[in-house]
Amino acid sequence: MSDDLPFIGQRDAWHEWISAIGSERMHHAWLLAGPRGLGKRAFARTAAAELVRLPGQPRPDPASHPDIHVLQALPANDDEAKKKAEGKPWQAKRSISVDQVREMIRRLTTKPTLGERRAIVIDPADELEKSAVNALLKALEEPPAGTFFLLVTHQPGRLLPTVRSRSRVLRFAALGEAELDAVIRRDIPESDAATRQAAIKAAQGSPGMALSFVEHDLGPIHELMLRILHEGDRDYHLRGALADEMGARPARDRQLAALELARTVLVGELAGASRARQLALIEAHGTLMRISAQAPTYNFDAGLLIMEIGGLLASAAMPREAARP
Repeated sequence: MSDDLPFIGQRDAWHEWISAIGSERMHHAWLLAGPRGLGKRAFARTAAAELVRLPGQPRPDPASHPDIHVLQALPANDDEAKKKAEGKPWQAKRSISVDQVREMIRRLTTKPTLGERRAIVIDPADELEKSAVNALLKALEEPPAGTFFLLVTHQPGRLLPTVRSRSRVLRFAALGEAELDAVIRRDIPESDAATRQAAIKAAQGSPGMALSFVEHDLGPIHELMLRILHEGDRDYHLRGALADEMGARPARDRQLAALELARTVLVGELAGASRARQLALIEAHGTLMRISAQAPTYNFDAGLLIMEIGGLLASAAMPREAARP
């Protein structure tokens, strides 16, 4: 893989994309599918830049190219829009609106500006409003010449079957330990070996989770989550320790990182678990996924949120009888 790519790993996906660009009949819609945190966002923008690259020219900057259009949820309000403009962390709306999709479709009535190809990145397509999906479907059914869609999706099953059937799936794989270590070294060069190793173990192949683990110092929280999952928590002692470790007023990013960490902890327990325990793990995981979907746009009480996370872990503890959330 070329050293100028802004992501590590995903060689198979990149080679498939490059081969498709070089073919005579490239599919017009692609689902970039895989769990959150595997690098699909960086991949999508780089893939779009490669798609519109002119012969003999370097790969353009996807953020400023006139033939790369990115649809993502807008800032939640004017204050958040101001934060975005200033380059600060900002909160987005819960979904990508139908008005955004319609505006994008209106742009497709013109030809690409610089070349013969145009890329539409929807990130993530999971957050499209129902009416927005229906509007997008019309464009997927009759795509303008030279227009290609890249739909980033963490949960392909949430998309309409008609959208999935019109798209070619590009699957993203978990990264290996060496690749995760390279990601952490690149983005957090001051991290020490012990922290990197703990992050790699917790991340379950997700570079996004590995980076969050290091950035938010989630090692002690991870250890407590594992203890609850393995021992149960009859007297709420471990859940209290988990809340203390999380802090009284944790930043939203830290809360979201803890939610994602709890999900990966549950996933990591599935292999080798009994059928009954697998069902408990899957049930807890499903509840965490629903909470995670709401978390970016709802103001949760941090204490109640971490206690709920602890309760879900306890509900899937081993043995199950030890857990009384």
